[in-house]
Amino acid sequence: MATAALKTLELNDIETASEAPVMSLLPGAHAKLSELMAAKDIQNHGLRVFVSGGGCSGLQYGMAFEAAPRDFDTVIEQAGVKIFIDPSSLMYLSGATIDYVDSLMGAGFKIENPNAVAACGCGSSFKTKDSGDADAEGGCGEGCSCGGH
Repeated sequence: MATAALKTLELNDIETASEAPVMSLLPGAHAKLSELMAAKDIQNHGLRVFVSGGGCSGLQYGMAFEAAPRDFDTVIEQAGVKIFIDPSSLMYLSGATIDYVDSLMGAGFKIENPNAVAACGCGSSFKTKDSGDADAEGGCGEGCSCGGH
């Protein structure tokens, strides 16, 4: 059986490189993920961050805890928290950051993505310049779960 390529990146290595970091956790997201993983007793797991088709802007973010990376995943480790990204999602997430926001409007993880040219009002759906009509406004149309339509 052939061994699949698995790329592990330390955040410090990424930050010293000339290119933008693949993805990073802001302090609020790191703290919340550490808290959730401790509460679920899954400190050895990682956070899978992925992009799939759907949502009102054409693409949508997803996150899930997983025990191990899959073949060909990029693995980013930041202060003990691992992020797993599949190759297809990586092209949409390069340079993105994840934060955890707790406000009067609600709490949750928020992805700031420099590749997004339009986004849904709730922030879970987005469009890139290569994923369709870049001039179209992102909006809460049919298929959006944020309730903003």
